[in-house]
Amino acid sequence: MRRPAIVVLAGSLALAPMSGRAQETEASSLRIAFIAKSYTNPVFLAAHRGAEDTARELSSKHGIAIEVTILTPSGEDPAVQAQRITIAVKQRVNAIAISASEAATLTKAIDEAVGQGIPVMTFDVDLPGSKRFAHYGVDDAKAGEMVVDELAKLLGGTGKVAVLGGNPDAPNLKMRVAGAKKAAARHQGLKIVGVFHHLERALDAADEVLRVNAAHPDLKGWAMVGGWPLFQSTTSGKLLDDLQSRNLKVVAVDALPEQLQYVEKGVAVLLAQPVYEWGAVCVRTIVDKVHFKKTVSGSIPMELVRVSRENLGPWARQLRDWGFSPLPEEYLKLP
Repeated sequence: MRRPAIVVLAGSLALAPMSGRAQETEASSLRIAFIAKSYTNPVFLAAHRGAEDTARELSSKHGIAIEVTILTPSGEDPAVQAQRITIAVKQRVNAIAISASEAATLTKAIDEAVGQGIPVMTFDVDLPGSKRFAHYGVDDAKAGEMVVDELAKLLGGTGKVAVLGGNPDAPNLKMRVAGAKKAAARHQGLKIVGVFHHLERALDAADEVLRVNAAHPDLKGWAMVGGWPLFQSTTSGKLLDDLQSRNLKVVAVDALPEQLQYVEKGVAVLLAQPVYEWGAVCVRTIVDKVHFKKTVSGSIPMELVRVSRENLGPWARQLRDWGFSPLPEEYLKLP
């Protein structure tokens, strides 16, 4: 049985050419191009790991030589993602999985790939107007509503709040922001002072939160449709201190190891996307469709996991089991 191969080309714009012999792949081999948004966002590194681990697992289980080629750009750029799709098509991969940074550019690229006979699956960001065969991810509008509903509980239903929106062009984040606004309208005591966008890097996001905090001394909380500022960065200590000193409450999407300190300190409730599963589910779904010829289509729902002080221990252990490290030993020992 051939061993599965994992190829990582985050910064390159070209793959090594396949030999004629390699192009004549046997029936028990499968090549998947995996394109997340950005290497600078830790949630996508977890997705890479999920894809790689699942490729190894299924290769061993079914005798399939699965090659996962990571083509995620070093920074978020829809034009580069489109180029990566073109490269994958030229290399005649068997399927593509992608989290799209922008709708129009990537819809066109996806449709061109499908037109060349290569099935495409989306994760995280759905492009239902494209020819993708399936999507795996949360209901983004519902996720945005959940963020604000949780924040309203923490604040007793009243107070001025801000929404952190990330990339203003990302289709999934637009839907989350819309959901946040819809939920805020149900809570008459809440007032959104603004929706604030930024580059999806921890430093940029943390700086934006600190800037808004300074500009709105009466702010009571943050509804973050992504957890960008809560990742470790040069400002992480300053951000935590600022949030605590102002007694601000935060509800954010995502709950990776670096973010758990905000839960432990009582600052945040996190709505975790099982981001490892982005990669795992995509590989399993593609294997079902391409190798086993199963009928697969439509949306595969991902459910958010509420992470608070009450379940910090079980969630930390789940992250450990997915391969995340380091995790504070005190979190792992919690009941």
